[in-house]
Amino acid sequence: MQRRRLVVRGVVQGVGFRPFVAGLARRLGLAGFVRNESGAVVIEVEGPDAALDGFASALPRDRPSLATIDAIESSRLAPGGEATFVIGDSTVVEGRRTSIPPDVATCDACLRELLDPDDRRYRYPFLNCTQCGPRFTIITDLPYDRDATTMAAFPMCEACRREYDDPGDRRHHAEPTACPACGPRLWWEDHESHGQSSAPGVDAIDLARQALATGRIVAIKGIGGVHLACDARNDDAVVALRARKGRGDKPFAVMVPSTAAALALCHVSDAEAVQLESRARPIVLLRRRSGSEDRVSAHVAPGQDTLGLLLPYAPLHALLLSTDGPLVMTSGNRADEPIARTNEDARARLEALADGFLLHDRDIHAVCDDSVVRVFRDAPLPLRRSRGFAPYPVHVPVDLSPVLAVGGELKATFCLAAGRDAYLSQHIGDMETLETLIAFERAADHLMRLFAIRPELVAIDPHPGYLSSRWGREWALARGIPVVTVQHHHAHHASLLAEHGVPAGESVIGVVFDGTGYGDEGSIWGGEVFVGGYESVRRAAHLMATPLPAGHVDVRHGARLALACLAAAGLTWDDDLPCVRACSAAERQVIGQRIAHRLGTAPSSSMGRLFDAVASLLGVHHVSEFEAQAAMALEAAAARAGTAPDDGTCRFGLVEEGGTIRLDPAPVLRDLVDALRRGIHRDVLAARFHEAVARAVHAVALRLRTSTSIGTVGLSGGVFQNVVLLDRVVSLLEQDDFRVLTHRQVPPNDGGLSLGQAVVAGVTPSSPWRTPAG
Repeated sequence: MQRRRLVVRGVVQGVGFRPFVAGLARRLGLAGFVRNESGAVVIEVEGPDAALDGFASALPRDRPSLATIDAIESSRLAPGGEATFVIGDSTVVEGRRTSIPPDVATCDACLRELLDPDDRRYRYPFLNCTQCGPRFTIITDLPYDRDATTMAAFPMCEACRREYDDPGDRRHHAEPTACPACGPRLWWEDHESHGQSSAPGVDAIDLARQALATGRIVAIKGIGGVHLACDARNDDAVVALRARKGRGDKPFAVMVPSTAAALALCHVSDAEAVQLESRARPIVLLRRRSGSEDRVSAHVAPGQDTLGLLLPYAPLHALLLSTDGPLVMTSGNRADEPIARTNEDARARLEALADGFLLHDRDIHAVCDDSVVRVFRDAPLPLRRSRGFAPYPVHVPVDLSPVLAVGGELKATFCLAAGRDAYLSQHIGDMETLETLIAFERAADHLMRLFAIRPELVAIDPHPGYLSSRWGREWALARGIPVVTVQHHHAHHASLLAEHGVPAGESVIGVVFDGTGYGDEGSIWGGEVFVGGYESVRRAAHLMATPLPAGHVDVRHGARLALACLAAAGLTWDDDLPCVRACSAAERQVIGQRIAHRLGTAPSSSMGRLFDAVASLLGVHHVSEFEAQAAMALEAAAARAGTAPDDGTCRFGLVEEGGTIRLDPAPVLRDLVDALRRGIHRDVLAARFHEAVARAVHAVALRLRTSTSIGTVGLSGGVFQNVVLLDRVVSLLEQDDFRVLTHRQVPPNDGGLSLGQAVVAGVTPSSPWRTPAG
């Protein structure tokens, strides 16, 4: 008889790993125990050598589908003489960390029980098992046991306890397990009930469905926060929800009951169906079918040729959509506020937004908004990494000092990293209000406690106006630890390299196109091509800087940006141009004076702002009510036209000075103006502009490969959420045998910024951007 000790690290808590280990050991006739520790699962097994070898082989091979094993440490011990194998009590080991799983969509077995009239959990909206249900949003501490979750308030009944203790039951050690007799309860409230429960359980679901069917707006407390829902087919309801939230024209997500229902609304490829049906259940951005207007209100996504669809991921959703269909499901908040988390918060903040409330008494500890993805070349392109993904770590190829990276301002996330694990937070929102800052701080405290990381430095963006950067400085000062400032676009570049495992010291050509990032001496960057890696980058090429109106209102007005771009290109503001007609005579006069005297303008090399300007120049979109609205409209126009033929026109000028290549947009703008006057359709011109940008990237990459011998190109920044542009750039580069890196784990937008900050700061803590402690 031999005895072995195995310490398993990775995502091994909250995924049914201990019951799996116990079952495997018993089948092989082994004795010993398995238990959770703060940083791992610890196993001791005793038996014949052959059986122990079989156990060690099966452990990683047959692990539960939700588990991820990063490492197994094995050692030999003296036999202990046990006769059985047991699941032991969890222990706490200071300073050790383990990964925890995200929330997981309801499994098929639980769905069958949910809809089975003979099952004791029939229509119970909180059923789950070891393979599905809430995890991250209910965990308060580690090790992962019921007492360390918000389910601690619900002692198990005898029937649930028998399942929990039964090694043959799929709820064996399922910590959130519950039933109608012992678990959370659901109820309905409306304004007439004054906060009192007017219907419990399934009756509450029926009342909510009736309210939705009659055009009312319902606040629904889910797994990671409160949603606001309405009938997606009802114009009046959708318009009312849009007005109450102050959402402008920003698209709503729509929940549909099945992939078949999604196919009735949108084109869904096999790869897109995989994302829709995945256990993460993100919102998937899909191309809308023509003729689907009678199935979903035009007010759901005004002016867009795409819809964001998601499938039910909680039992409550399945019950709400069992026969009815599609529902707008949007975050329970006003614009620019964090999502409501508690019942009290929902009642207080959503009273004027919702006509009724479907609430429950299971607390949400960690707010987690829905994730959003697109599919590019059959692989996910994350646009928002949150529920279903957070807080899975990104395993980085370099050893990092313990660091807290606080991200940017829009689509904010933070990143806690140490060693080779980088824990990217859930989506927090735009860091523009005190309420969002409070939510940010609460989430950071939660993850630091869970993962036992005590930051030794803080990484921030250099922009002086970012609330996250100010908070990071103050947080570091209060603890006497240094601050490292990481240039915005370098952070984008590093985030892409990190998710692809590019080793330290390796250089990549990095194309980073976005809307705004702080550059040198107060300039605004956003059309950057770097050569370098984590440690440093050289600005090898960039879009030629144009003095642009720089106020918050100016950035939303594409017509003002277009006028500035035309002026820089030496083109007159003639009334036949759509962007000129979009501005009044008085507005044009003021903009002209500001440009001439450099008043309220800033030099900008932003590719994102150029997209906005071209959208207005072509008459596609003039004023944006949400970030990237004009660019999305321009992408949709280009998609309608298809790939533009290469006739040698509409090309950026490439000007090389002092070893730096500048991309001059003036020739492109002149060709677009000339084509407009020749009556060429704006969709065709949108496609030509995309082609011009793609060919400029290709041309720069060829020059840089010649001068540096680097054959790998990375594409990052929010502009590369545009799959029309992304596809064309990748195609051109791959035709010339470049290796092309695109985002697959973290968003190309600022939602991935904190990962890059963490890696740059953690690898180079002696950076020249470093601010000493205190």
